[in-house]
Amino acid sequence: MIARYTLPDMGRLWGDETRLSVMLQVELLVLEAQAKQGLIPRRAVTQIRKRVRLNLARIQQREEATRHDVIAFIEHLEERVGRYGRYLHFGLTSSDVLDTSLAVLLRRSTELLIEDLTRLIAALAKQAKRHKKTVMIGRTHGIHAEPTTFGLKLAVFYDEFKRHLNRLGAVQREVSVGKISGAVGTFANVDPSVEREVCRKLGLKAAPISTQIIQRDLHASYLTTLALIGASLEKLATEIRNLQRTEIHEVEEPFGRGQKGSSAMPHKKNPITCERVAGLARLLRGYSVAAMENVALWHERDITHSSVERVILPDGSIILDYMLQTMTWVISGLIVRKDRMRENLMRTQGVVFSGQVLLRLMEQGLSRTQAYEMVQRLALQASQDGRDFRQVLLADPAIRRRLPEQVLRACMDPKRHLRHVDRIFQRVGLG
Repeated sequence: MIARYTLPDMGRLWGDETRLSVMLQVELLVLEAQAKQGLIPRRAVTQIRKRVRLNLARIQQREEATRHDVIAFIEHLEERVGRYGRYLHFGLTSSDVLDTSLAVLLRRSTELLIEDLTRLIAALAKQAKRHKKTVMIGRTHGIHAEPTTFGLKLAVFYDEFKRHLNRLGAVQREVSVGKISGAVGTFANVDPSVEREVCRKLGLKAAPISTQIIQRDLHASYLTTLALIGASLEKLATEIRNLQRTEIHEVEEPFGRGQKGSSAMPHKKNPITCERVAGLARLLRGYSVAAMENVALWHERDITHSSVERVILPDGSIILDYMLQTMTWVISGLIVRKDRMRENLMRTQGVVFSGQVLLRLMEQGLSRTQAYEMVQRLALQASQDGRDFRQVLLADPAIRRRLPEQVLRACMDPKRHLRHVDRIFQRVGLG
């Protein structure tokens, strides 16, 4: 991933230095497990640990000749440890090291993403509570519907991202799987106890069964989870973008001192951060498709998945890390225009309370069809004429006979719609 969207911790995690250090850790743990079995001398393990050092440039130089990253890695280690190098990689195949070390990276990556998501959830909770009673108009199909609150709007996202937190925890457990089972997964040249010991020390589960590789449905699950979180981030970003439209102007994403919105129009304050998040969600969706394409490989393995994973696993993790932290910044600094929300709520002069009037007429004995047609006719008339809906209702004899003015006034009180807000907040854990 380009530096523009790479944050330090996640970037370091997926860097070559970390990848190679984890591969080395796997090799050393295999040596220790084999030494316990008496397959190699304990002195060899001690000396290898003492002498081994990683030189990234030297490994890359060797890979240019070998055209095989693991062989270049092992040859470099042999070069550093001398005669003890013959014990390295004994009985293993490349994927034993690659897939097991990848599982470690995925587990650590998920830990960072869980921290990111937890902070976003906390930011959503704080703003939702702050605006629990901030009344605004709810919109369906982009059209004014009935009153809601900005806090309820944010509480929906809070609940959604809590589900994602559970998904991340589940997928972390799912991908934390290693394998040290040899060329086609039969343990022909390495004992299963080595696999158990290495995986235990790395905080992984041993794969119940493997071929030369860990099966790629696990990695597809990881990336589809990331893509699903990205879809919800796009949903949140799109909501803010829409609410920032000039015609609505109910919220604004933070706009820093010295920030510029347009090279040509000095007045512009564009929702560029949310647009960036929405754009990056497209990449994540593409990566999830590529991950699913990686599931079907030839027989016990081929390497069509390898080149794809070198891009999609680091980049997908880095992108979501960036999106989560960026969206947390947006939510924490969100500018909420309560006055504009109130103004927009009343823009239609009361027709958004037509549903309440409908129910009161039905309580007076009218059928739903009779009441609906009556209210719809008057609501459309009020909208067309730009008149106050309550006054239009009171001018109609059939309405006035059934619903006194005080009843209509109560119908058009937004608080009537919002009397269960506290209960909803309690149900989602925001009480």
